[in-house]
Amino acid sequence: MIPVRGNEAVQLTPFAVNASRREMISGDGRDEVRWISGESIAAATAPDHALRLDPAFSLFRRTDSLGANPTAQGVSLRGIGPSGASRTLVLLDGVPLNDPFGGWVTWMQLPTWALAGAEIRHGGGSAAWGNAALGGTIALVSKPVSADQQALRFDAGSFDTRSATLATGAKHNRTSARVDARVFSTDGYHPLATPDRGAVDRALGSEHRLMQVRLGHDFDGMSAQLLLRHFDEDRGNGTALQNNATRIDTAVLTLRGRAATDAWQLTLYRQDLTYRSFFSAVASDRSAETPANNQYDVPSDAGGAGLTYAGERAGIRFTTGLDYRQVSGETREDFLYSGGAFTRRRFAGGDQAVGGAFVSLAHDPSPTLTTLVQLRVDRWAERNGHRRESNLITGTPTRDERSPARDGTEPHGTVSLTWQPGRAWTVRGSAYTAFRLPTLNELHRPFRVGNVATEANPALTPEILRGIEAGFGYRAGRADLALTGFLNHLDDAVANVTLNATPTLVTRQRLNLDRLRVRGVEGRITYDATEELRLEAGFLHVDSRVAAAAAQPALVGLRVAQVPKTTLTARAEWQARPSLRISAQGRWTSAQFEDDENTLPLAAAGTLDFSAEQKLTDALAVTLMIGNVFDRAVPVSRSAGGLTSFASPRHVRAGVRLVF
Repeated sequence: MIPVRGNEAVQLTPFAVNASRREMISGDGRDEVRWISGESIAAATAPDHALRLDPAFSLFRRTDSLGANPTAQGVSLRGIGPSGASRTLVLLDGVPLNDPFGGWVTWMQLPTWALAGAEIRHGGGSAAWGNAALGGTIALVSKPVSADQQALRFDAGSFDTRSATLATGAKHNRTSARVDARVFSTDGYHPLATPDRGAVDRALGSEHRLMQVRLGHDFDGMSAQLLLRHFDEDRGNGTALQNNATRIDTAVLTLRGRAATDAWQLTLYRQDLTYRSFFSAVASDRSAETPANNQYDVPSDAGGAGLTYAGERAGIRFTTGLDYRQVSGETREDFLYSGGAFTRRRFAGGDQAVGGAFVSLAHDPSPTLTTLVQLRVDRWAERNGHRRESNLITGTPTRDERSPARDGTEPHGTVSLTWQPGRAWTVRGSAYTAFRLPTLNELHRPFRVGNVATEANPALTPEILRGIEAGFGYRAGRADLALTGFLNHLDDAVANVTLNATPTLVTRQRLNLDRLRVRGVEGRITYDATEELRLEAGFLHVDSRVAAAAAQPALVGLRVAQVPKTTLTARAEWQARPSLRISAQGRWTSAQFEDDENTLPLAAAGTLDFSAEQKLTDALAVTLMIGNVFDRAVPVSRSAGGLTSFASPRHVRAGVRLVF
């Protein structure tokens, strides 16, 4: 699962930066591509915050990655079943960032200053990418290793937030090197309103450290790049006892070559991760808490390889390739706290492997018509699935389940047409299929948060998406408009289904729902009012509901949890003078539900963010950012007892940037 194509919404053509699958499958016109600039990502408080300019983008909840638990940082596009396990494939230079064990994305591991930008492509992407690209792909693109840059940045702000960033690069003859590093800490904000807090409550503090080294060398007709990255993070989870930590080590080797009009790329990668988390049960008056679960070690790893080749023959542009990804993971945790100690221990996990082959063919039958056909076949396998539990006091085994080995074949494809009836107009339509394997976490690990206990399910089957969409684009003068309608059917969607609910315990299990129906329309408009002022607005209106659930008929017709019907975004960027840039960005979402039974509503909410950068010299600049300018309360989760958590209140950050 390697190379893919990755703040304005434009139809992109291939870059010359590097020859990846992201570029090789280019100019297909299948859908509207949104490009978020590297400058916007670097200026944001968190990498995912910049991507929220796209109304189709969302994490599992409304909290950004600065405040969200790592397991709640899964990505969704177009309201296709948000969950901790992403239904969108996120890549950095073609290498998946989705967690091998749980599918979520650790956004803060991204070296933001090293990014050229992010390409967000909506619609099922399995025809090119295989597993996990149900809602589309987000392809983050790094700046070239050869970028000769020395930069320092220091920031400080609300909640005692501090960060320092270093970026340095150099090139000598055919060899180049780049180092990116960041240290960050914050005391964080309180997710509960003041009247709801008790003695156990704490702010969502966090700290992390990041180091990335890239080395590149150009040979005759070929280039090689080696990437090494280390990331470690420690977070508070909102009470005195609750916390989590993440460690990620990544190594990537990329070889690229060109011959005449053809291009190829070979990528090899390895990721080693460790996660730990401690949860508690909090008393109703929040005066005390009791340990509930100690995930003291969740080791996981992923390894993969991919080969992509592209060229043109007889007027047909083709891209073909092979890729393979294998993941392993296991949760090691203690639970059932009694008499001042945990009394049970659990080991649960397994192995997954996915290998695929694909071909993409694009042809222009006429100067105004482009056709695209993509076909892919994946073979997947699951092995060594297990769940073992024992009594910590006596050492006696209490559970020993071994899941049978499983495998399967998933064929998928995309067909699309793009027609340009005039210089200003583009009309497009496509049909596609996609799939996602349940993660090791969904298959094997039960969990409990507060009074909600969710059981695992090793019998979960792959999710299958079938979709169609049609839209148009119009570009004239300073205005650029796009509108797209879509209909997706997601079969066997994995969901946390409520089996029983009492005032003291809500019991859920991960189950395959027969079908979700997701239909909607999205649009965006950009307008260059002057050479100095750009305005942009976007919207998503989506109806995401359970269409069929034979085993849970009460859910049919209900809305999918955590999906608002309407999302609006807007951005204004003004180059007030050559040395001063000012921008404002807003996002509003309508009401949504916390739970699958639609009994816990979350109110509509919107925020406005402001930022400014003043250059003092060619090398020195100062920055100011105000998030949630009007200090709006943004509800992100709600318990069965009515306790509501909120996203960040107003916060301010100021910084100094030195580039030389």
